[in-house]
Amino acid sequence: MRRLLISAVAFVFIALSLTGQGDLNEQQRVFFRNEKSFGIQLNTDGIGFSYRTAKRTDYLNKNIIEYEFGTIKHPKEYKLSNIYTQGSSFVFGKLNFPMYFRASIGRQHELYKKADLGGVSIRLFYTGGPVLAVYKPIYYKVIYPVSLTEFFIKEEKFNTNIAIPQDIWGRASFTKGLNEIGVMPGLYAKSGFSFEYSKEDKVLHAVEVGATLSAFLKEIPIMASTDNKSIFFSLFVSYRFGMVVNPLDPESNKMVNIFRRKK
Repeated sequence: MRRLLISAVAFVFIALSLTGQGDLNEQQRVFFRNEKSFGIQLNTDGIGFSYRTAKRTDYLNKNIIEYEFGTIKHPKEYKLSNIYTQGSSFVFGKLNFPMYFRASIGRQHELYKKADLGGVSIRLFYTGGPVLAVYKPIYYKVIYPVSLTEFFIKEEKFNTNIAIPQDIWGRASFTKGLNEIGVMPGLYAKSGFSFEYSKEDKVLHAVEVGATLSAFLKEIPIMASTDNKSIFFSLFVSYRFGMVVNPLDPESNKMVNIFRRKK
């Protein structure tokens, strides 16, 4: 039984090594393996986009600088529309449309290196820094009856006089309220795992999963309710693409090269 178990384990390792074989030796290795990449992120409370640079400090570690922006959603946001007016959809009771802007520094540690270009490298990363919430008031097209057959529409913010969704025709223009933007500073931290799987030595493709925690000085007034928050915990999954930077060949470090076919 023991011999059979050892044979089975050996067979699995051999199979994995054979299926993972790539063209590692046919591509020129980059000695200084710094990175620059873009990310598209889906959060449990919104979406986000990022730009990251990673500079190697030793064989397994890189220092990270990252810039991000995205949206923040309240858990009670549900899109509705007035079935009688067929106006644009809206979130009933939403006061502001919030976004965040982050700048952070951090560290990336490679837990498992690729054996070849057909494999996957696993990295642990963590970043932190300041975050700024920017929120713009939302205006609605509110219906005010004059008589049983007449009414007029007024563009205004949500207030307690709007009792039901049928009192709203739809959303006003997004540009309405741009001169009333509010800001709220805070701090945030982010950590997760990155699974990099590119089959080319100079190109970066990765899927990342992890969590973020943002804490602001005051509550962000998203909804007309008492459960607005100043601390936001979010899980995320993201797709990241970019390239390995070679300081000895600046011309090859242009991001447009990612989309060119390898000759």
